[in-house]
Amino acid sequence: MTFQIALVLILVTITSALLISERLRPDLVALLLLIVLGLSGLVTPLEMFSGFSRPAVITILSIFVITAALEHTGASRALGQQLNRLAGDSEPRAVLVVMIATALLSLVMNNIAAAAVLLPAAIGISKQTAIRPSKLLIPLAFASNLGGMATLYATANILVSAVLVDQGLAAYRLLDFLPVGLPMALAGILFVALVGRRWLPSHAVGGQPGPNRRTGGLSETYGLTSSVSGVYVKPGSDMAGLSLADGHWSQRFGVNVVAISRGNRLELAPVVEAEVLAGDVVVFTGQADRDVLSDHGLVPTNDPAWHGQFTSDQVSLVEVTLPPRSGIAGKTLRDINFRSKFNLSVIALWREGNTLQHKLIDMPLRFGDALLVQGQRDRINLLRQEPDFLILDEDVHPVASPRKAILAVALMLLAVGLPVANLLPIAEAAFTVAWLMVLLGCLTMDEAYGSVEWRAIFLIAAMLPLGIALTNSGAAALIGGQLVRTLGTWGPLAVAAGIYLVTMLLTQVMGGPATAVVLTPIAIAAARQVGVDPRGMAMAVAMGCSTVFLTPFAHASNLLVMGPGGYRFKDYARVGLPLSLVLFVVFLITLPWFWHIR
Repeated sequence: MTFQIALVLILVTITSALLISERLRPDLVALLLLIVLGLSGLVTPLEMFSGFSRPAVITILSIFVITAALEHTGASRALGQQLNRLAGDSEPRAVLVVMIATALLSLVMNNIAAAAVLLPAAIGISKQTAIRPSKLLIPLAFASNLGGMATLYATANILVSAVLVDQGLAAYRLLDFLPVGLPMALAGILFVALVGRRWLPSHAVGGQPGPNRRTGGLSETYGLTSSVSGVYVKPGSDMAGLSLADGHWSQRFGVNVVAISRGNRLELAPVVEAEVLAGDVVVFTGQADRDVLSDHGLVPTNDPAWHGQFTSDQVSLVEVTLPPRSGIAGKTLRDINFRSKFNLSVIALWREGNTLQHKLIDMPLRFGDALLVQGQRDRINLLRQEPDFLILDEDVHPVASPRKAILAVALMLLAVGLPVANLLPIAEAAFTVAWLMVLLGCLTMDEAYGSVEWRAIFLIAAMLPLGIALTNSGAAALIGGQLVRTLGTWGPLAVAAGIYLVTMLLTQVMGGPATAVVLTPIAIAAARQVGVDPRGMAMAVAMGCSTVFLTPFAHASNLLVMGPGGYRFKDYARVGLPLSLVLFVVFLITLPWFWHIR
């Protein structure tokens, strides 16, 4: 083993450990790796920065813009609005419809965005039927990655193709994934809809069996009906005469005010400017210390005007979660001034199988949380426009500009059709269509820039030179040779199977982009040593990177539905493990037929 091989393997080990431990942001880890690769001479200065100009990175960037255009024009929402009509009342049919729609959308959109776009529609199906959300949302998340198996537009597939080009091989064409990926996607969808759904939990948010959203409502789903308290504001109380904002009820008592009762009138979801007067009864969720309440002239009481209502003609309860590109993960409601900025109240939070109600204002938000928000309907509609939040209540308003929506769909089809007809390379077609969408008014330039997940772009561009270093140093050939010596006696298909399984397991903890860059050079080296098509062997890496069904942390789509579905860690593996085995079998059947690996 040479010094260069040893150094590359050490860097791969350290990078993997940092990505798995999450001690540093993944994009920062990738940039630090890029610097070390350049300073150590493992890649040339030109190779060091080549990732930022790769067609693969341009394609991924363009897909972000195209996805945003479909969202802004309402084209993707229009698809979601059709799901209720198609789903019916049958659980197998609803699961099948949700999965097919999500998979189709992920053929041309970013996988995470496809799941986020249809998440409110799936919740809408649950509200109108007797089907629990927990029966629909894991299928939705899984389908976003199953659909990505059949197209080049999945991030990992694009990166595998980019590494092939680095090795002097032909890049994948748009439809090259169909012979293997489409049978795997169809098998996965049918398995979950017909068999796997039976192993999904049947519970409401909070992780325990509970009332259906349609019959019991969100208040019962989150256990609020038995956890509401009230306090009487005594004459002379230092809280009397202060607005809710000036009284700092959330900060001082750790509670979430849901109503103010005055005489025979109950004001639900009071705004932060609402004044609390002596003689009022303030109704809240959360647990307040009686001694602290007494020090401020507040006496626990039951208000006769309160009958368990949280909503009215003007006031709604909605669930909210953090979308994948949210910038508020790790921040508290106090940090972002949520109450003052939106005049809405977060009155409960679901996290990892538990419903929380106390001191929510100082609790750092995480991906996978579900927030229960109370407020005026017009304020909730304003929150719907905020990119840092995803409201899990289907937007039933008609598409604002049907012509723009049709235009966006037509341009999206153009991005697919030009490469299929061999009129333009994939990167050029996607890039051209993305900015045509801006030019023709499907979204503004600022919206286009804002739609790009720049952390992902820098992560991918900075990781790509690692594939060059693995090849140039001889590390890929060394590991590929060891793999061939271990599995090669059973034939090339056994080698492909081993690569697939290693890729699948590594992706669960390290993520698809990093895994694709690390393992594709190894797959190519192994293919050359056993004398088969390297593009076929690399397909094992691409398919393995999309097999992300064992944990909620394997892919952002899984994490996105964790809170809204009330899922726990084991729920993913219960369905994801047999699903992964089914996909593995289909992979072994289809790969030899189309890539001559036998």
